Amino acid sequence: MKSLITTSKVLLIMLTIFSSAKGNVIARIVKSEGDVFMKRLGMSTYSEKVKTGAAITNGDAIKVGAESFAAIIYIDDRSVIKIKENSKFSFMDSKNTRTVDLVYGTLLNNIKSEGRKKAFRIQTPVSVASIKGTEFAAIVSQKGLEEFVCKEGNFEVLNMISGQTVSVSAGQKAFSNATGDLVQAIASPKDYPTDPEIENELDDIENLINNEEINEPSEKQKTNNTPKLEQKSEDNSVEIEKNEQEPKQGLESEAEESLETKKSIEQIKSEPPPKPFSMGLGIGSATIDGILYNQIALRPEVYIKKVGIGLDLVLYVDNEGNIKTEQWDIDNDPGLLLDKILYIKYGRENDLLWAKYGSLESITFGYGGLLNNYSNMLEFPTVRKVGFITGINVGPVSSQFFLANFKDLSRGGTISGIRLDYTISENFPLSFGINYIVDGNMFSGLKDRDEDSFPDVFDDFPDSTNMWNDSDGDGIPDPHFSLDSSRWDIDADGDNVVDYLQDSVTLKATPFSLKNNSASTSGLSFDIGYPIFNSKAFNLKLYTEYNRLNYPGVINDDSTFIRTQRSGSGITIPGIRSLIFGVLNISLEYRIINGSYIPQFFDQAYDLNRVISSTVDGQTIIQTKDMAVFENYNDDLNSSGLYGSAGLDLLNLITFSASYSNMKSDTTELKSFTSYFNLNTENIPKISSAMAYYQRNNDDNPFDFENPTKNTIMGYRIGYELSKGVSLIWDFRQFYRDDGTGTLEAIQQTTIETSFNF
Repeated sequence: MKSLITTSKVLLIMLTIFSSAKGNVIARIVKSEGDVFMKRLGMSTYSEKVKTGAAITNGDAIKVGAESFAAIIYIDDRSVIKIKENSKFSFMDSKNTRTVDLVYGTLLNNIKSEGRKKAFRIQTPVSVASIKGTEFAAIVSQKGLEEFVCKEGNFEVLNMISGQTVSVSAGQKAFSNATGDLVQAIASPKDYPTDPEIENELDDIENLINNEEINEPSEKQKTNNTPKLEQKSEDNSVEIEKNEQEPKQGLESEAEESLETKKSIEQIKSEPPPKPFSMGLGIGSATIDGILYNQIALRPEVYIKKVGIGLDLVLYVDNEGNIKTEQWDIDNDPGLLLDKILYIKYGRENDLLWAKYGSLESITFGYGGLLNNYSNMLEFPTVRKVGFITGINVGPVSSQFFLANFKDLSRGGTISGIRLDYTISENFPLSFGINYIVDGNMFSGLKDRDEDSFPDVFDDFPDSTNMWNDSDGDGIPDPHFSLDSSRWDIDADGDNVVDYLQDSVTLKATPFSLKNNSASTSGLSFDIGYPIFNSKAFNLKLYTEYNRLNYPGVINDDSTFIRTQRSGSGITIPGIRSLIFGVLNISLEYRIINGSYIPQFFDQAYDLNRVISSTVDGQTIIQTKDMAVFENYNDDLNSSGLYGSAGLDLLNLITFSASYSNMKSDTTELKSFTSYFNLNTENIPKISSAMAYYQRNNDDNPFDFENPTKNTIMGYRIGYELSKGVSLIWDFRQFYRDDGTGTLEAIQQTTIETSFNF
């Protein structure tokens, strides 16, 4: 592990150094006392005696000896770092990130938040401290113990061995070591090292920097390769190197600027770098298709520069020791290889180009009127889907495109969408967006392994082409025309009476057939948003959104599936979103709906309710989501109502969010409710994770918890730490569907595993 971390640091140094313009002056020496030496980029030894005023360029390293001291100031934001005796570190600047690599010693850091355009990090042998703006000390002993003490502000510390992260505020400290331990504690005043005064020297250097900026050479002079100039001040013996150049500005730089209408890029930049390698080992149980299996899983994750790869290598063994081999029958189904890839991703969402293949989580376009919090992982691991999402950011323009599941393409189509976003400028951040979402075939998610046209979800014999129903669940098929009568179940209803001796027998209805059946849905939306107020304590955004959904009419040859052509639209006017004191998110919308429009149609539960089954007169009836919602209503339905949501981050301990809508018309009332709860377990002994969720949309009474409907999904995940790096994970989710007899059946997916993280 240590070697991997060392390798990653070398790669990081190389990447950051060569991604910046070579020779750019990033800082200057404010004060130098005693043995202070510098190793320039490309040099092998600390051979240059450091003088006050000396220029520091990207990739340089400084070594401070015993009874010595130095201080530096960054030119752009005037952040100051004081270096105590017996310290060694280097500078690594990239376009978006400023990193100080502390090998050993003590750094006193006064990092400015105002005027700073780069994320700031202190990197040590085993830790990364991510800073937004604070005054703190970083101490690395030559025995390997690392200590971070916060004097003012706050920052986060990541231990790269264990992956643990803690938040450190004023009056607190954190200890980190090479065994993966990361502990937060209360700091006393004596824990903060002695802070030498440098005010006089600092004023002199700031004056010098200001004069340099005034006399900055013209762009023409720079392009003519003006040679370095050295000027000595007789009073202070200041050595000046006139070689500063402004960072290159271009499309990529503009693309990465933070705009109010986009995801907080500064937040993304401040995230700690992922570990170069980790390995998860899971041992436990999982319920798949109602059968309990023992589970053994290996989940390696590798990061190389901007590329991350995660695999999910799982074996399922039943209670008789038989391995579930169909998931590894790659010779007959090469597509199973796709199931082993949990994800492959490149870059971050603020990069010029980013992409992810595999698992997709929480996709929202615009303000969520069409696509809101969609995920292709809701049925995982029972159903494994492989999707793709990518984005491009060029100046004020950004775009996203996604495919929900490549496997569905061979079944008639999948869910896909595209978004384009344009923001006028930072000074006038009015944003415009357009979204287009389409489900090419809503039936494509119904898998049919034996290709008998009856989806596996309804087929009691998913591996047999001439058997599909087993009403009493005894493993013997119900009577039907394609099966030899000698193989029929003579007591198909399971009442211990031979069927031919009874006047009537109630059996499962014939399942829905995929033969000649398909149905599509498409949606188009436009949105406009403008932040009318923005401060650290409070911000307010006003927006409007227009959405339209179309459901083409369908009638197949045998008339077993009929869908009437429908369409509808909805407008949000106005919509308001606000963030209060950085902890409370509030949104409120007034919605007006015309026709068969369903707000947030492509939501978290879409894969579960895009197709819904019911039993009518002994026949399995399939309805698409729109048919189920508007079954008893005409296409001229008009309604209006309020939608509201709130999210609370309480002291970084509890995250809770909930939303509710109530749409009313003359003839109907549809209500929706969703909620999410997450507990930050960093400071809770033995609890490694704790979260829960509940969703019930387009229902008469979403708060009738005792009587769930097909629109209900719920779940939770709890982790208990058995020892360092070892946790017992309980993952549970539940939803509902017709069992083929008209009875609503609870589908439960439970995974219990012991997780080992290396």
